[in-house]
Amino acid sequence: MKLKIACLQMDIAFGNPDANYEKAQQLIEKSMLQKPDVLVLPELWTTGYDLTRLDEIADAGCSQTLKFLKDAAVKYQVHLVGGSVAGRTGNDVRNTLLIINKQGDLVHQYSKLHLFKLMDEHHHLTAGTEKGLFKLENRSFAGVICYDIRFPEWIRAHTSEGAEALFVVAEWPKPRLAHWRSLLIARAIENQCYVIACNRSGSDPKSVFVGHSMVIDPWGEILAEAGENEEILEAEIDLGTVKDIRRLIPIFEDRKPEYY
Repeated sequence: MKLKIACLQMDIAFGNPDANYEKAQQLIEKSMLQKPDVLVLPELWTTGYDLTRLDEIADAGCSQTLKFLKDAAVKYQVHLVGGSVAGRTGNDVRNTLLIINKQGDLVHQYSKLHLFKLMDEHHHLTAGTEKGLFKLENRSFAGVICYDIRFPEWIRAHTSEGAEALFVVAEWPKPRLAHWRSLLIARAIENQCYVIACNRSGSDPKSVFVGHSMVIDPWGEILAEAGENEEILEAEIDLGTVKDIRRLIPIFEDRKPEYY
């Protein structure tokens, strides 16, 4: 099964959801000229890391973002790995990844498990507890958020249950570009899966973000990589490759989890 992927590496307006919905709409319209099967947005794309103002700008129940994504999915007949948003439930705000199929259904939502203390997430956000496993077109995928990729055991918890591709949405800062690239490539090789990683571009009052969204195959080969500026990164993946590689080097069969 082949899928055309488009990662929307957008520059996010700090603390301005209205501007970000408008920008996302423009990028979605532009990306659809190439008729992708799956669109991917970055982490916290509606607000950026304006965490101290989440009382004002968090999306209650993710409702506004869900409507935006569902409308786009149906209009363009495209699956959406809808990035993550600051979604409020009661007194809790979570950094939540939203998966919408082309019928406009909410397939899954995953709230970031590993909160990044260097950006004060633990002071403003509540960690999730559920996995990011989901299905599209009856195939298994997983979604994680930014800092999660530093925890290989968390990624393996998804691929050991059959995920054939890992979607990563992020706001990864520029000083750690080498880590971003190395970790993503390692996650692809060790899990024999595609890695589709959508980072943001631009800057906010505290950080400059590196872009470099990537699509990596199960051998760790980079199929496509963006630069630092806002752009739409496109690539095609073939999920049949995953089964072939896992059969050739059967790491999942050869694991000995009883020892680790």
